[in-house]
Amino acid sequence: MNEKEFAELAAGHALHALSDADEQLFADALISHPEWQAIADDDIETAHLLADASVTVAPPSDIRAALLAQIATTPQGDDAVAPHSVERATPEVEEPFLRPPRRWGRAIFVLAACLVLLAGLGFGIVALTSQLTTPASVVALNEIQAAPDAQKASIELESGAVAIAHWSATVGSAVLVADGLEPLSDDKTYELWFVRGDEPVPAGLFEADAGDATALLEGVMREGDVIAVTVEPAGGSPTGQPTSDPIIAIPTA
Repeated sequence: MNEKEFAELAAGHALHALSDADEQLFADALISHPEWQAIADDDIETAHLLADASVTVAPPSDIRAALLAQIATTPQGDDAVAPHSVERATPEVEEPFLRPPRRWGRAIFVLAACLVLLAGLGFGIVALTSQLTTPASVVALNEIQAAPDAQKASIELESGAVAIAHWSATVGSAVLVADGLEPLSDDKTYELWFVRGDEPVPAGLFEADAGDATALLEGVMREGDVIAVTVEPAGGSPTGQPTSDPIIAIPTA
């Protein structure tokens, strides 16, 4: 066994991911080459630092599966490439999906260490990816709909468009879902408002994609607010007050 092969075993040992046979190889190599102890110590220290920086919680069940799937499709040895450039495994190399690979490359150790950190923070790979790619408005809508005090109200415009307001006091936010809104010219935009009594409070801008929109209102909704939409100049109302009559006004009380 050369030093590079030992380093690969040391990375797997630090993450407690070696098979019994490879653990024995690791131990035998240390006996034969005590000068390699520093390599193993460095990997163990790195793993401990990552663990100490995270909250101690039970790791999500899909972390190990996600890690093994990534490892199975990542070439090992000198030709290894970064995880983001790995291509889909061909049928001839599907077997690694059934068990962990025997050797741990240094790039894989970095990947595995990152996954350990994510597990300690309580995030699964799938959940993290979902949070990064799902629009905030959709995430908020899902939270509202899952809340025990979720409420909604709808209105139909003369044009046939339909708007539904979703809100929850416990979540503290509101989302407007619209279908069939008229397209606006480049110098116009839709602006959201919380109307409290006679006072309109700006709550963000949104665009309609082919007439459809799911928009999260900025700020905290208060009991009794009216959720309104006006058509404003691009960039929003220059005065902080509506410059036109609302095309949508949905009472929440």
